[in-house]
Amino acid sequence: MSNTIVVDRRSLIAGATVLSVVAALRPLQAQEKPMIDARTALIVVDVQNDFCPGGSLAVGKGDEVVAVINALGKRFASIVLTQDWHPAGHSSFASSHPGKKPFELVQMPYGPQVLWPDHCIQGTRGAEFRADLDLPTAQTIIRKGYRPQIDSYSGFTEADRKTPTGLGGYLRERGVTRAVVVGLATDFCVSWTAQDAAKAGLETLVVEEACRAIDLNGSLAKAWTDMTALGVKRVTAAELAG
Repeated sequence: MSNTIVVDRRSLIAGATVLSVVAALRPLQAQEKPMIDARTALIVVDVQNDFCPGGSLAVGKGDEVVAVINALGKRFASIVLTQDWHPAGHSSFASSHPGKKPFELVQMPYGPQVLWPDHCIQGTRGAEFRADLDLPTAQTIIRKGYRPQIDSYSGFTEADRKTPTGLGGYLRERGVTRAVVVGLATDFCVSWTAQDAAKAGLETLVVEEACRAIDLNGSLAKAWTDMTALGVKRVTAAELAG
């Protein structure tokens, strides 16, 4: 006696529906994965001697970002470096405010200002990029903080949040629509740069293991909150697809 196969039409329809949904989701999931393409720029923030161990404003384990950034850099056609470039006696230095100590907060005409140890003074070794930072295809350097009376964390604008550095225009003319931000320090210059990139309309990603933080009075948690509120994505190097 032959076996009779009973086909449940409702099961077939349900199965086909599930397969259709799964098939539809696959391209969406692929699209959601961050991509490195010709419209994506790597912005490397302040990987300088003074921000690494042994520097005057060292970020803990700041040197550990170099190998990660070097590896990432090989995958980008467009790379921008930012460089803190202060004149001696800059207004953000505690030494410029008698009686004040590093990391105290003061009010400046443009708002609250953390006072820093003297760092990244123009022409000094501390202002130089790390010798092991290997990004030979980087096309441009944005220097910031060179105006004596105003600090500059972001690679896009000074600390008054309105004076541009020129980076926004440069990226627009290059056709860049997505920015991947890495460097030092997560809670100050990286965060401000990422926030301004997002405000400029760029899809913005921060690669967590390619950054290190100062974490001053909860500044790291606040930085991630502020970045997330503007749509900045927190990713790992492995999540970037080239």
